[in-house]
Amino acid sequence: MKDFYKISEISKMYGIGVDSLRYYENLGILNPQRADNGYRMYSLKDIYKLNMIRDLRGLNFSMQQIKEYLDEQNLENTLSLLQREQQLIQHQLQKLQENQRRIQQRIATLTQAQKVKTGEITLRQISVRHCYQVNAHITRDEEMDFIMKKIHKKHEQKIPDFGNHNQEFGAFFSMKEIELGVSNVFDSVFFIVNDTFDDYNLDLPEGLYLCSFYKGSYSQNAKQVQTLLQYAEKNHLKICGTPFEIYEIDNRDTMQEDEFLTQIQVLVEQEP
Repeated sequence: MKDFYKISEISKMYGIGVDSLRYYENLGILNPQRADNGYRMYSLKDIYKLNMIRDLRGLNFSMQQIKEYLDEQNLENTLSLLQREQQLIQHQLQKLQENQRRIQQRIATLTQAQKVKTGEITLRQISVRHCYQVNAHITRDEEMDFIMKKIHKKHEQKIPDFGNHNQEFGAFFSMKEIELGVSNVFDSVFFIVNDTFDDYNLDLPEGLYLCSFYKGSYSQNAKQVQTLLQYAEKNHLKICGTPFEIYEIDNRDTMQEDEFLTQIQVLVEQEP
């Protein structure tokens, strides 16, 4: 094993750019010697420091933290560093476990959604659902996407699920348009949130909901709502709220429109 290595050899060995090696030198972390021809020559001690830099950078330690440790490397500082590493690793494990939970949840949801029968109308007793709602007249998918991204940006620190595949969201239909047979026009969009989110501004009340699923294009939702309302009238069910739809499978999961799965719900009461 050689005692000294050129900058090109170190760069190739570690996959580190020459500019980064010079940056470490400017910070005072590396101190290569100079050969007679002026070339930088890196010692085994410099290589040891590069190993430390690589490992600590992998744990998101800043270059300043790394420099401070290498400048004052002793047993006490090493123990302190190892404890910080342990905390960071534990935090990363928790994040990985949370990501695994979300992935498992979405797999289960999509697997169950594939088994849903469309075209059937059912009555379901559903508990109260807290929501964050934004009122807006929406006539295009792009407008829906824009509002969703805006809400995500505002609340991403509180609700990491916003914007990802596990977040349930829906929209309230514009009933004026539904009565005219016009599809895909909404008066508001909402996200269903969990109990840790205290800024919710809408409750979908507990009660009996008339529900149906449809697959494919949203262009059919006016007809689907009208069918639901006709069913309610025929079966002596009083409509107690505005119909809305929830997007079970959408463009977050597939770009094949015929694979979209949407659920329509409306709160009802049994008439005497």
